[in-house]
Amino acid sequence: MHPNNDTLIPLQRLDDQPSFDEAWQAQVLAIAQNLVDEGTIAAADWSNALGVALRKHQVNADMDTPEVYYKAALEALETVLQDKCDVPQDLMDERKADWTHAYETTPHGEPVELP
Repeated sequence: MHPNNDTLIPLQRLDDQPSFDEAWQAQVLAIAQNLVDEGTIAAADWSNALGVALRKHQVNADMDTPEVYYKAALEALETVLQDKCDVPQDLMDERKADWTHAYETTPHGEPVELP
């Protein structure tokens, strides 16, 4: 968050460019960090899952872009939630469908909310 307000700002790379295309993409890293800080998941489990996901994208010759990094981080978070927190895949799929429906039916400019 920006120190002067509650607005999320993108992470900055060394070249002062955002590490992600959108601030919301950085939330996956914040969620993972919170889970590690709370002791819900081990830092090593998160690190290993992220490494596996990044290598998968590298093997697939995906471009090194913020979007690809976000996708890898999201895949890693889903893997850790499923493997270490016993969150079933069908529950994650259901929540994704709920979010998809919510953002597709929310008028432009309005906040997206789950029912």
